[in-house]
Amino acid sequence: MERRPQRDPDRGLGTLNELLLVRHGESEANVAAAEAYATGALRIAVPERDPDVELSPTGVQQAEALGRRLGELSADAAPQALWVSTYRRARSTAEHALQVAGMTLPTTVDERLRDRELGILDTLTWTGVEQLHPEEAARRNFLGKYYHRPPGGESWADVSLRLRSALRDIADAGAERVLVVSHDATTLIIRGILMGIEEAELLELSRTEPVPNASVTRMVRRGDGWHAEPINDVSHLRGEAPATHHGGEHHGTRP
Repeated sequence: MERRPQRDPDRGLGTLNELLLVRHGESEANVAAAEAYATGALRIAVPERDPDVELSPTGVQQAEALGRRLGELSADAAPQALWVSTYRRARSTAEHALQVAGMTLPTTVDERLRDRELGILDTLTWTGVEQLHPEEAARRNFLGKYYHRPPGGESWADVSLRLRSALRDIADAGAERVLVVSHDATTLIIRGILMGIEEAELLELSRTEPVPNASVTRMVRRGDGWHAEPINDVSHLRGEAPATHHGGEHHGTRP
């Protein structure tokens, strides 16, 4: 599909030529959400605030496997800096990975890389949204995921605005190759920003190519713009840790 014309997508990106976009490893909330959907529950049993959710034991294994992959990179391919979401599950993923890799990177913890905030729909399954907030279920069905902003929460368009700002600052920091550890929606939206992917295609990618836990999407800038190669790579998990494909945003669930 032909991409829409961009308003100087590379302007202000300086020497930034590569981003390794990593989704956090499986979290305790991912496990709780899967259980809630399996049992038809209205709510997801996660006692912590979303920023405080930790990795599951499987998530720790995945982060360590990621670290072994990073440790295999040559000096001219390894990331030169780390930018990471403020949320605990992302920070833990980065910490475990860098420790295993034996890497020490200049690190920026940035709240703009946090996951989408769901407001009053936080911790609800889609069944819970339909039963407890039917008016929001109707609004979401009409507006679609990209533009629906639940009360107290964000739309994907809102997340895109803060990620555009973060990308400028990542570039201004001067590194050519940057590791970004965040969440599934932020990973996909950054890919969309850089490649000029419009709403319909982006949401279709969200449906058909969900971002697995601890996966790596490598964004590379060439003369004709940004390219994703590979996308959602989990080959480093084979024989090392279970691969998990928890949806981060089943309408109203937590990541």
